[in-house]
Amino acid sequence: MQDLEGKVAFVTGGGSGVALGQAKVFAEEAGMKVVVADIRQDHLDEAMAHFHKKNVPVHPIHLDITDRDAFARAADEAERVFGPVQLLCNTAGVSQFGPVENATYDDWDWQIDVNLKGMINGVQTFMPRMIANKKGGHILNTASMSSFVALPGSAIYCTTKYAVRGLSESLKIELAKYDIGVSILCPGGVNTNIHESVLSRPSRYASTGYYGADPERFRQLKAVIETGFDPVDLARIVLGAIKRNDFWILPYPEFVPTVEEYNEQVIAALHQYEDDPDYARRKRLGRKMPGQK
Repeated sequence: MQDLEGKVAFVTGGGSGVALGQAKVFAEEAGMKVVVADIRQDHLDEAMAHFHKKNVPVHPIHLDITDRDAFARAADEAERVFGPVQLLCNTAGVSQFGPVENATYDDWDWQIDVNLKGMINGVQTFMPRMIANKKGGHILNTASMSSFVALPGSAIYCTTKYAVRGLSESLKIELAKYDIGVSILCPGGVNTNIHESVLSRPSRYASTGYYGADPERFRQLKAVIETGFDPVDLARIVLGAIKRNDFWILPYPEFVPTVEEYNEQVIAALHQYEDDPDYARRKRLGRKMPGQK
């Protein structure tokens, strides 16, 4: 999608943070028509106050991405207002951290429903429409460097982000025949309000073994991310990657040593079984695993 001017983008979580940065860059610098969808009406109101001053074509939709029927209605509304969506940005996400042994089922369900199932809902809503439109398109999935690196206290979050990585790699393989590109953005630190995710946690996930609206905990979490990317600067990198049809968007070279170490451990574990008799048998049969060259 080298020429984005005039095309339509749908950005989940678009009222704040990384997603708002994307909406700003797509609308103000790429000349796109942008739908911003968010579960928090206050964030939508703040975002639209900004966009009204810029006089750019941005349309807000209040959306809980875990609600599949609402997602379909949002897609219909986007098409009525701007036309078919060519760029889907599955950017909405939440986080909450703590020892895995303290987690409740609601803790698991909330992050999985938003970070993974919400993204699946986005794909399942817009992918068939893109295919039927026969004009290609692009899907941007926001994961995290936590889709490569597991850290203490992040078991639920990592579970969702590793899954997003697998989903994205699979979509890349399967959607190329429809001229639908796929990118995966894996941020490290970004200076956003994601540390306050629990403020948007619905009451149906009320049981938690972790923190709630705790100002001191928020302060601690903010200190970790506030030196990270500005969301608009990160969005400019995303814009360039989409135009080039890059799959990986990993603008965090500081993670290279850690990822190299993980990869070396995986390769070493594979080599460990080269003397196994069944490996020799499989080689004689000449059978290759899917994707094996």
